[in-house]
Amino acid sequence: MTSLYDFSVLNQDNQETPLETYRGKVLLVVNTATGCGLTPQYQGLQELYERYQDQGFEILDFPCNQFMGQAPGSAE
Repeated sequence: MTSLYDFSVLNQDNQETPLETYRGKVLLVVNTATGCGLTPQYQGLQELYERYQDQGFEILDFPCNQFMGQAPGSAE
């Protein structure tokens, strides 16, 4: 059976990152649109990360411009 750890993704520097890197951690995978009206949710995600990062919690954010063009930015 295929698992999350069998995949690789491109990071913000366009480098391939195997998800195996995150084995043993608790992951929250989110798909976001940075220019959307829901952008204030980033504050909640940041607070969640700060609270649990020492316990192996990671957030993998995959911005997507398919939300009516609301994520047109770059990695900067």
